[in-house]
Amino acid sequence: MKKLLTVMTMAVLTAGTILMPAQSVTPAARAVQISDSERELPFKAKRAYSTISELSETIGPRIAGTAAEKKSALFIASSLRKLKLDVKVQRFGIPDRLEGTLSSAGRDILLRAASGSAPTEEQGLTAPLYNAGLGYPEDFTTDVKGKIALISRGDLTFYEKAKNAETAGAKAVIIYNNKESLVPVTPNLSGNKVGIPVVGIKKEDGETLNQQKEATLKLNAITNQTSQNIIGIKKPKNIKHPDIVYVTAHYDSVPFSPGANDNGSGTSVMLEMARVLKNIPSDKEIRFIAFGAEELGLLGSSHYVDHLSEKELKRSEVNFNLDMVGTSWENASELYVNTLDGQSNGVWESSHTAAEKIGFDSLSLTQGGSSDHVPFHEAGIDSANFIWGDPETEEVEPWYHTPEDSIEHISKERLQQAGDLVTAAVYQAVKKEKKPKTLKKQMKAKASDIYEDIK
Repeated sequence: MKKLLTVMTMAVLTAGTILMPAQSVTPAARAVQISDSERELPFKAKRAYSTISELSETIGPRIAGTAAEKKSALFIASSLRKLKLDVKVQRFGIPDRLEGTLSSAGRDILLRAASGSAPTEEQGLTAPLYNAGLGYPEDFTTDVKGKIALISRGDLTFYEKAKNAETAGAKAVIIYNNKESLVPVTPNLSGNKVGIPVVGIKKEDGETLNQQKEATLKLNAITNQTSQNIIGIKKPKNIKHPDIVYVTAHYDSVPFSPGANDNGSGTSVMLEMARVLKNIPSDKEIRFIAFGAEELGLLGSSHYVDHLSEKELKRSEVNFNLDMVGTSWENASELYVNTLDGQSNGVWESSHTAAEKIGFDSLSLTQGGSSDHVPFHEAGIDSANFIWGDPETEEVEPWYHTPEDSIEHISKERLQQAGDLVTAAVYQAVKKEKKPKTLKKQMKAKASDIYEDIK
């Protein structure tokens, strides 16, 4: 996940000590102060960290449509209900997916199925292996018929490799990576479909399979699945049609990954922000939303925005999205505010103001998509994504989308910094403005107003 051009740089403070006004409170206060009346917003990183533990350790990988994702949704809904928010569940269908196993010589091998691949028969497929090099047409002979083609990544597209193997008569295709990786390669068929099973594996596993005679592949189609968005609503009092501010994060993860930072961190910060902001006086409605199926292509957020009414769209003001805000990677020292076009908007303006007030100087406005702020932007709603990255390379942590995205790589300090900043920024966007008192001038009655003229 690359982050593009840095447009502005703001300001940061040591973790957990964010104050406003700065001169009036000691650095040990561990609370954001957001007005002259010294209202405190006590964001607690320990609480957020505990939520990450629940999602990444107790529940584990939360693949869209699975029981683990639904268990996470129940946990999030319960957390929001405890805050006395109006909680709603929005279910939506997701594409069919393939799930399966691969083994050879008594050893199980991690795999990722290609979208557009065919499943195997229910009992699976056991067949000889055929080394097809890079998968060019000339790499196949008539000997491939009835066998599983083992192909290295490189030169051709995944679809070209798979199609060449199918045309030559292979029963299935295993594509192995051409570089070291922590997880199997996912063959992208570019929206195409093939009539045989196609899976990806790691480089080391492919090289091992090249020494084996046969393998057993079982790939089942998982159909008619759903995911869900969890929405917690804080409504202002005595206002019929308030503007809406969204605080969002996705809670699903990729296969094999505990998803501690991506995106247990964003979900946990959102829930802690809901606790902190639930009682603040505001003229605006705040919607805290945990999106499902982000990793399948922003499906949850797209479904949500697509189903907003015209009246809701007109009332929608800004979207603060949180994605990967807890990394302990030392290089990720900049908190990026990604807008889809790289331009300043309402989210950046609130964040800029909050950063100045709390003394936060590691904030940058950048151009970037690839998260749930995108559908809001496309609907004409000011939106941005918050994410820690390396200011030199604009890269995110090396554990991204791997089994190493675990709680051991979560920083409470970074959680506190991100939580303090975004909490203060959201407050800037929703705070209830005090109307200045106006003193009506008392008009003195003229004598002519009281007495009739005597003529």
